Amino acid sequence: KNSLDKSSILHNATIVSNSFMHAGTCVDRFLRDNLEWLSQATNWAKFTATASMGVIHKGDYKRSREVLAPYLPKMENPGATSVYSEGGALYALGLIHSSHGGEMTDYLTNWVEKEADLDHNIMHGACLGLGLTAMASERDDLFEKLSGVCYLDNAVSAEAAAIAMGLVMLGSGNDSAFDEMHAYAHETPHEKVIRGLSLGMALIMYGREEGADVSIEKMLNDKDPIIRYGAMYAIGMAYCGTGNNNAVQKLLKIGVSDVSDDVRRAAVMNLGFVLCKTPKQVPRLLNLLAKSYNPHVRYGVAMALGIACAGTGLKDAVDILEELVNDEDEVDYVQQGAYMALAMVLMQLNEKSVDENGEKMGEKTKQTRDTFEKVYKGRNLIMKKMGAVVASGIIDAGGRNVTISMHKNGHNKMRNIVGLMMFTQYWFWYPYLHFLSLAFEPTAIIGLNKDLKMPEFKFKSNAPPSLFAYPEKVQTKEKEKKKIGPAAALSITKKKQREEKRKKNESGEVSPLTPFTPNTAITDTPLPASTVKHSRDEGKMEDVDQEKKKKDEPEFEILENPARVTLMQLKHITFDVDEDRYQPLKKRPELGFTLLKHLKAGETEKLVELKESSSGAIDENEPAPPETFEWDDREEDLELPTSTTEA
Repeated sequence: KNSLDKSSILHNATIVSNSFMHAGTCVDRFLRDNLEWLSQATNWAKFTATASMGVIHKGDYKRSREVLAPYLPKMENPGATSVYSEGGALYALGLIHSSHGGEMTDYLTNWVEKEADLDHNIMHGACLGLGLTAMASERDDLFEKLSGVCYLDNAVSAEAAAIAMGLVMLGSGNDSAFDEMHAYAHETPHEKVIRGLSLGMALIMYGREEGADVSIEKMLNDKDPIIRYGAMYAIGMAYCGTGNNNAVQKLLKIGVSDVSDDVRRAAVMNLGFVLCKTPKQVPRLLNLLAKSYNPHVRYGVAMALGIACAGTGLKDAVDILEELVNDEDEVDYVQQGAYMALAMVLMQLNEKSVDENGEKMGEKTKQTRDTFEKVYKGRNLIMKKMGAVVASGIIDAGGRNVTISMHKNGHNKMRNIVGLMMFTQYWFWYPYLHFLSLAFEPTAIIGLNKDLKMPEFKFKSNAPPSLFAYPEKVQTKEKEKKKIGPAAALSITKKKQREEKRKKNESGEVSPLTPFTPNTAITDTPLPASTVKHSRDEGKMEDVDQEKKKKDEPEFEILENPARVTLMQLKHITFDVDEDRYQPLKKRPELGFTLLKHLKAGETEKLVELKESSSGAIDENEPAPPETFEWDDREEDLELPTSTTEA
């Protein structure tokens, strides 16, 4: 915050970065402590800033309305405060309740039903929110209401409505819905609406594989490059995680041959979705494309690596991304994409981590973090600095307790994939950055008993604790106070001093003279041998201490339920500590909830005490409250300072 200039883009990026860092934690302290700085956001930046509350409070279903109450529109007078913050609040509700609509779906539907009577900025947020809460519900009534907003043909609200239509019909393969959207894409004159409809059609084809081929061909053969752009995402969504050879060949061919840079960029990017289950193949496949003359293709390579290799720390992927960071042509958006992709790949890695192949990644992780800081603090292009700021939020997302994951046990995670797909649309519209929070997956093992409560339970991580520890906290350097030099002596002052001295000598008040002692000559006296030896051995002692620490570090760690367990730590987990008391129903450790069987039926189970989440982190340096005392306001009891020095 203090390192960036007053650019609205960087201000916006800082707010987004903060929301990623605190995603799902309910810790909005930074926003509360910097309200004056936050108020600099205007227009759509205000929309994005308000929506960031939805990322921070993601999953807080009970208190969502309470938290966003100051920003939500009033039914009787919408837009009374700010149409941008009110629209952002409705979008935030969607982010909090994504895929868990219920009553919130009905609340947002009431706003969408207002159609032309509602400001298009508020409607934009309402449509996005409704699409998120009713994701994959396949409700025809909601689809019709959203299509009504789309047909009003306002570029801002219709784009959001078109995407929401796709979210509602996500993965349904509904031909009538697809045909209706495809037909209207040729009627509307607005590029934003055409793009929204194209992405909506891609969402409808999610997971359909060969069943989507006819619809994809229809989009591919279109003259409009925006519809062809949507076709790339239709391929990526339909064949996500399948590694389908035909889909890969089609995307590679279009990535090097289409006349539109947007289409080529999207084609290369969607290779990351198709190959997300085989991340080790992706760097080899994209190595040549990373050297393409076309910067849009190079950007697509960066994002494809970030999508497919997220959280893996693969050295091959990092090597290619480092080349793109040092782009020969210094294209700002290529470097921007490379920074974000690096953050996605290196999530939860520390200075001692290794990748899936056993390659040491600690040094690269530290260098990457230092690079982000150097870029956003230095004199660089705004797009480049924005990438570094957002990347700083991604690499530390969710308090460093989450990773980006698109599948589990071979099964796709629909919401996570949709979140990543919509995140890539920030190229056209910054508020879509918040969709990335849908892809964040907590990395923890939470043991539950038959009553779905957390018992006190221990398990083992058969690896040194430092290998998967939290990365070191950023140290803020205090600015050194400049020393003020001696005041300049004026010639008139010296003249006055000489005059006073002369008068004192004449009156006999002069003090006895102090004998003058010349300065002692500086000699090259040799230091004692013991001192020299001690200074030489200091460095060696430090090295010995470091080696001793390595030797003293245990080869395993005992974790208590619930515990943070990273994706790469999972293979080292065993449940043999409390095996006489609890036995997991699944023998293979998995992230998330693990059901435990209590083996000692007569014994009372001790449960883990739950703490309520707070709006801010605990301040360890906060002073204790004063002791109780009685106030005496009598004037004579007050001790006033006797001099200006005491005051």
